[in-house]
Amino acid sequence: MPHILVAGELHPSGIELLRERSDVTFDYVREVSEPSYAPLIDAADGLVIRTQPLSAETVKRAARLRIVSRHGVGYDSVDLPSLDERGIALAVVGDVNSVSVAEQAMMLLLAAAKRVIRSDRAVRDGDWGWRNRLESIELWRKRLLIVGFGRSGRHLARMATGFGMDVRAFDPFLADRGWPDESVSPVASLPEGLARADYVSVHAPKGDRPVIGAAELAMMKPTAVLVNTARGGVVDESALIAALSGERLAAAGLDVFDDEPPSPGNPLFAMDRVILSPHIAGLTAECAERMAVASVQNVLDFFAGRLDPALVVNGGLADGR
Repeated sequence: MPHILVAGELHPSGIELLRERSDVTFDYVREVSEPSYAPLIDAADGLVIRTQPLSAETVKRAARLRIVSRHGVGYDSVDLPSLDERGIALAVVGDVNSVSVAEQAMMLLLAAAKRVIRSDRAVRDGDWGWRNRLESIELWRKRLLIVGFGRSGRHLARMATGFGMDVRAFDPFLADRGWPDESVSPVASLPEGLARADYVSVHAPKGDRPVIGAAELAMMKPTAVLVNTARGGVVDESALIAALSGERLAAAGLDVFDDEPPSPGNPLFAMDRVILSPHIAGLTAECAERMAVASVQNVLDFFAGRLDPALVVNGGLADGR
């Protein structure tokens, strides 16, 4: 009988899925940290994990482990080579949070453009005259560049089109495979796209270096707005702070950070042209339930021999029988 370790608090629907089963046992650790679940890893045949790390050292201790299921689609906190070395499958949940991420990106675009923090503060502080400074700007007929044109990027494109924006996208991977959306044109290069954009929203995966670094920020208009709902490190945070401080960028909206949570002294906290949220783009109530159910179902499907191979991101076998 497979034993499953759930590491990190899940929506109750995911846990109920396990409680209903008589053919598996499970441990449930609500705290989202590696030290909290590591002592139980040696008994686990399957692991459902939130955003906390899964290090090579912990994998080494997991003698029985055969399947890891991420509560989401990113896996940069998982030591993939150590799983590959053991033939342990790593699964993600597929398309369950792209709408939520796109909505968060749209909200950040609007909030940054409308200077929501300054607007709110003006009312609370009795500075009614702030309205006459005309700091708020429109999205209508502005140029939006979406960097990374996967599912969330495509949802955002449809939303932004509804606001009358001129949408373009950059995704070299899709450009090689065939562009997926005839209504949105690709830009020839990232520098070209950044130079023409009034707004930039980042939906690209994390790589070895930032997708948007100091050089890329320098290509943008000083009136431009940058939004990141992808991953911390996809945008060079230090370079972004420098660009905002030097008024080489108008505003930003950030859901992700280099360090999470950010340190109390992070300079972004003092910038009222920056809208911040605590990595919640994919954490609506509806999405949390979908991710919990899907991540648990992946493990159950693995041991039943019917896990969808398209959800396995490494060389691990999708058949756990």
